[in-house]
Amino acid sequence: MSGTRTLISPATLARPRGRALYWTVFTAVVLLFALAFLFPVYWMVTGALKSPDEVARTPPTLVPEQWHTGGYTDAWDLMQLPRHLLNTLVQAAGAWAFQLVFCTAAAYALSKLKPAFGKVVLGGILATLMVPAQALVVPKYLTVADLPFLHTSLLNDPLAIWLPAVANAFNLYLLKRFFDQLPRDVLEAAEIDGAGKLRILWSVVLPMSRPVLGVVSIFALVAVWQDFLWPLMVFSDTGKQPISVALVQLSQNIQLTVLIAAMVIASIPMVALFLVFQRHIIAGITAGSTKG
Repeated sequence: MSGTRTLISPATLARPRGRALYWTVFTAVVLLFALAFLFPVYWMVTGALKSPDEVARTPPTLVPEQWHTGGYTDAWDLMQLPRHLLNTLVQAAGAWAFQLVFCTAAAYALSKLKPAFGKVVLGGILATLMVPAQALVVPKYLTVADLPFLHTSLLNDPLAIWLPAVANAFNLYLLKRFFDQLPRDVLEAAEIDGAGKLRILWSVVLPMSRPVLGVVSIFALVAVWQDFLWPLMVFSDTGKQPISVALVQLSQNIQLTVLIAAMVIASIPMVALFLVFQRHIIAGITAGSTKG
């Protein structure tokens, strides 16, 4: 029976001095990591509460000398954040729905239906991961500017965000790998009971795939929320631009404190999303990693 190898032996931890040293180092490391991650957030939130002169002061102040909450209200009104946040929400929700439906269907077909040349198709899909995203910008733009066969333009239309988001090889492969891990006995039992392929997907596979569907949903929403280059190209109408583009376009004549406040407000939805669904994210990442 082999013991577990650790940096500190159990005998050292059994001694009071060794145990105190261990917990001191452990606490210091945790505090340093927490400070490294939380300090930028604190700096951004408090920066919006300072006066413009105090923000530009050298050396900077850690705590605002006077608390000015007007930066957040000015950002909300002057930069038209409600409209751009709504635009971003519509674009992210549509991309999420399209991606969840089509990627799930494709992954299920490749994993369980075993189509002809399925491995070739999967290899072609995975090969797109080796193509830099910047190399696809021009072909994508020409496609949405003049949609093949229909000869219509999708510029300044949410479909220009939704349709390209469907072609996500990473999320498709993540779903397929999870479907490969599902117990075959459960699917065969449903088939014996008379369930068809679509019914098995809806009633058996999807309920068992909630963890990985949560992870794919997070990836899909964050990808659209933080994207800048593609929305900048397809939305020339400022009234339809998402928050990532609007912050840059409207920041020319805006005070620095107001711009910082706008960035804080724009980051709140994604931070809240991670805090609410962190348990599902961890479950989805670890799902299928062990068998038995």
